[in-house]
Amino acid sequence: MGIVIQVENLAKSYLIGHQSREPYLALRDVIADTVKKAGQRILRPARSGSSGKSVEEIWALKDVSFEVKQGDRLGIIGRNGAGKSTLLKILSRVTEPTGGRVRIKGRVGSLLEVGTGFHPELTGRENIFLNGAILGMTKAEIKRKFDEIVDFAEIEKFLDTPVKRYSSGMYVRLAFSVAAHLDPEVLLIDEVLAVGDTQFQKKCIGKMKDVRSSSQTILFVSHNMTAVRALCNRAILVKQGCLAKDGCPTDVVGEYMDNFSSQSRVREWKDEEKAPKNSTATIRKVSICDAGGEEIDRVFTDTDFHVEIDYTVNVDGSSVGLTVVFNDSENNCVFGSINNHEINFYGKSMKKGVYKSICSVPANLFNNGFYFINITIFGKNYSDPVIVSDALSIEIFDGIKVRGDFHGVYAGTFRPLLNWRTNLLEEVKQRDV
Repeated sequence: MGIVIQVENLAKSYLIGHQSREPYLALRDVIADTVKKAGQRILRPARSGSSGKSVEEIWALKDVSFEVKQGDRLGIIGRNGAGKSTLLKILSRVTEPTGGRVRIKGRVGSLLEVGTGFHPELTGRENIFLNGAILGMTKAEIKRKFDEIVDFAEIEKFLDTPVKRYSSGMYVRLAFSVAAHLDPEVLLIDEVLAVGDTQFQKKCIGKMKDVRSSSQTILFVSHNMTAVRALCNRAILVKQGCLAKDGCPTDVVGEYMDNFSSQSRVREWKDEEKAPKNSTATIRKVSICDAGGEEIDRVFTDTDFHVEIDYTVNVDGSSVGLTVVFNDSENNCVFGSINNHEINFYGKSMKKGVYKSICSVPANLFNNGFYFINITIFGKNYSDPVIVSDALSIEIFDGIKVRGDFHGVYAGTFRPLLNWRTNLLEEVKQRDV
């Protein structure tokens, strides 16, 4: 198989502006300052243009090089902000690189974000033809595939409705269907399948499996490690804008998970400006603790533990809601808990001050393995939510006396300690031979 994608020393930087903080100014101060600056521009024009902003250069990608052969199914994994989506945007020519170059042979179909490549004022029908034309398809080719696209997307009833009126799920169904059925030589897919419902995700995975026997090349960005291992014959790990590992999916996913295993079980924001916050409260610290409130490094299947959240209420009379959501090592949601379970507290107005909320997790609930914890802080009726993704990660180890003589792998995410009992119903006497 020949090489269809060649990436050489790819780099992308962004300039981020920071506005310097200013004290409160009265109207007379604003007027006086305006007159003063006008005079300075007349007397010292070379100094004009100072806006009180500082500019910081952020490198989303740094010196990334790799090649992709025809028919490869390349999984691209990494933490949020690692540079995965930026890489796909450059490959699909949505954005230009700062340095390096990319060579791609053949037509490229991309599914990057919900709505990318669609015109909101056009109908679903019109967008199918528009997207096909962008990919270089003739009208006859698009017509030949049209019925398949509509059937797969399940939007026949809304085909002549402007897509700006589509729900996010309808949008992504049509976008994926167009990208997959117009047969581009290279298909770029970002983490947009999470928008669709579970049934549609299964259809998408099935469609991508069908492609495995063809010569179509797929680049697939995902946090779903199961999908990466099942669909891809190769994976790369992107870490802080750099290519950290390139190889078979099992090895690359293993290194990705190893990075999490060393993550701290405590996360603290000492700089209030950088701390996660909404309009009324600021998270100060989240940690994994034992029953006595002591921070712990290891959690066992047969011991309980607590997720403790320290936060500041900044506005009198506020109502602070919190959720704790556990994801497994494949980034599948295991379960979540919300503090409205706290009797006689949730929803009540709170005074300004520092608070600690504790979510208790019982022993003999989890299977052994890696888990990630997302925290959400919100106001009354789930208003003003702010999510802290992967706030903590934990590895849960087997308890000392839980396995007995079994050394295999327990199935499932949960491993509750259930009661078993066995009764003799009838004794069978042994016959004489």
